[in-house]
Amino acid sequence: MLKKYLNKKIEVTIDRPINTAHPKHKNIIYKLNYGYIKNTVSGDGEEIDVYLLEEEKPVETVLAKVIAIIHRFNDCEDKLVAVPLNSKIKYTKEMIYNLVSFQEQYFESEIIM
Repeated sequence: MLKKYLNKKIEVTIDRPINTAHPKHKNIIYKLNYGYIKNTVSGDGEEIDVYLLEEEKPVETVLAKVIAIIHRFNDCEDKLVAVPLNSKIKYTKEMIYNLVSFQEQYFESEIIM
């Protein structure tokens, strides 16, 4: 699990900008910027994935703070949820789920904060 990242500062590289289609499942449109942490390895052998909240335009890289982990019960990898360092919003699990459900609805998961 990715608990060591919780409340830590990370650099997110965005490879799936907001409002773009999933590369394999064209019916999934990213409602958030979505990316990864370089030089890490997740359960699927790829870099650790990150949902980036609050950025309403496509971005390339962002320094962010991890506010939650999405632990998937029926998948080999978990996801991180991050916000820009200057974020003032206090997110709840329900708020986070509503923002990531465009993709997470297909998995059984829990949000860890």
